[in-house]
Amino acid sequence: MSHADNQTQPTTTGVGFFRQLWIVVGTSAILATLFTAWTPVGLFTGRLLDTLSNAISEDETDSPALAPVTPTARPRPRIGIVAGHWGSDPGAVCLDGLTEAQVNLNIATLVKQKLAAADFDVDLLEEFDPDLAGYRALALVSIHSDSCDYVNDLATGFKVAAALASARPETASRLTTCIRNRYAGLTGLPYHASSITADMTSYHAFEEIHNDTPAAIIETGFLNLDRQILTQDSDLIAEGITQGILCYIYNEDINGNNILDNLSDEQP
Repeated sequence: MSHADNQTQPTTTGVGFFRQLWIVVGTSAILATLFTAWTPVGLFTGRLLDTLSNAISEDETDSPALAPVTPTARPRPRIGIVAGHWGSDPGAVCLDGLTEAQVNLNIATLVKQKLAAADFDVDLLEEFDPDLAGYRALALVSIHSDSCDYVNDLATGFKVAAALASARPETASRLTTCIRNRYAGLTGLPYHASSITADMTSYHAFEEIHNDTPAAIIETGFLNLDRQILTQDSDLIAEGITQGILCYIYNEDINGNNILDNLSDEQP
């Protein structure tokens, strides 16, 4: 090795040492900076924390709230009301042209309105309505009126009947009893059990509807002596029928408010 080579060797070694030292120091500084910057405290401080907080708040505000879950509405209980002779024939015809069908339809319409106000779905049916075939409901009541002809002074009052051969005689009996009781109490009209005819107990609709549907037919009064209350106070007549139906549906106590014992059973 020459003398010149011996003189330059320390210079090269010194430069290399300081270069390595600066690399180590620089690397340490960079790592320290990065470590500080990426800690949770460094990451969520100052304006960055405020920005993220605002973004979350805006997202919660702008997101539509979940709609409350509502149960599917159940169908309301159904009741059938037949307006006697409607859509078929006039029924009894009075000398001045008033027909039984007109009186029946007026009363039946009022009954429908009253039952609808009590939260029931009500079908207003014609005398020979196609919907009567297999009809199912809480109850079916057919509304009729009696003769316009004068018979005697006892030809006044109403009567109610169910099917002569009912699949459920106990329910049919309760329905007719409820109607008799409530109708008599509100109208003051007498009841004539002995004047019930085969046309009532064998009423055609009784054979057409479903066996599960309790049914009754009511003759609301005579269009001769009872004409005034049937035509001029038809709302009271309708209320009596409505209360009778509700008595049956709500299983109200009949015996506790029984006025039938004092009613007439005389045949006109």
